[in-house]
Amino acid sequence: MIRDRASGELREETVFGDRALRFFYQTLLGRGFWGLLFNSSCLSRLLGLYYDSPLSRRAISSLASTPGCHGEEAEKAPEAYSTFNDFFTRRLKEGARPFDASQNILSSPADGRLLVYASLGKDDPIPVKGAKRTLNELCCGLLPGEGPFAVGVIRLAPVDYHRYHFPCDCVQESPSRIVPGKYHSVNPVALAERPDIYVENARHITLLSSPVFGEFLFLEVGAFGVGSIVSISGPGAHAKMEEKGYFKFGGSTVILIFDGKKIVWDGDLLKNTGESVETLVRCGSTLAAGK
Repeated sequence: MIRDRASGELREETVFGDRALRFFYQTLLGRGFWGLLFNSSCLSRLLGLYYDSPLSRRAISSLASTPGCHGEEAEKAPEAYSTFNDFFTRRLKEGARPFDASQNILSSPADGRLLVYASLGKDDPIPVKGAKRTLNELCCGLLPGEGPFAVGVIRLAPVDYHRYHFPCDCVQESPSRIVPGKYHSVNPVALAERPDIYVENARHITLLSSPVFGEFLFLEVGAFGVGSIVSISGPGAHAKMEEKGYFKFGGSTVILIFDGKKIVWDGDLLKNTGESVETLVRCGSTLAAGK
């Protein structure tokens, strides 16, 4: 279940490709394809080539008409995009994602479905029910400090805006670490069957430093069908809500990891997570305040 933060409505998620996901993750026959589909980037790269080609343009209307896509927010009309990935990685109209510019406020780096955790140890499992792999494994030992850690997991669905941004003013001292891995879907159907997906999947790990929130990690997690994780920034100073990069086609995830002594998540986000409900947030919306 997800709760729309803007309306307060609690609802089931509309899943793009739901029947195919259930076949591959919930049937014995479907699981037989895991090696081909998820254990390497080959098929995802082939899909990426297709979605970058003009032949994919016919799929735009299907995504644009899926509930939650909000194609009218794009800077161009859906029919003006030349390929599916052009539309999937669309920029939005100016002002479509307002944010609080206050330095003490952490803004959401992306549209998505959010779970937050106030106090996790480095040896705690990455917070998905049934997971066994630890937060430290997720970060390849790069955690900023000894903990406890405040963690936010933002899961992007195909209908979402797929560009992501820096959540606060910060500095990046060194290039992101690129971790090879698998390409499982990050949809709840897949997570229920394979709860260690975030640790198993390919990902980028970036260490950032904020004058308010201290050192923190920004992770981009790849997934099935993600042609690539595209970084458009690098080492240097970055302003709040400056664009950091984007995902090509596929459900994806952004994970933020802070020193738990530096940040306080908003109460409604903690309440929803405690009830095992994801909160639907928009890029730029307020997530937390500095202590």
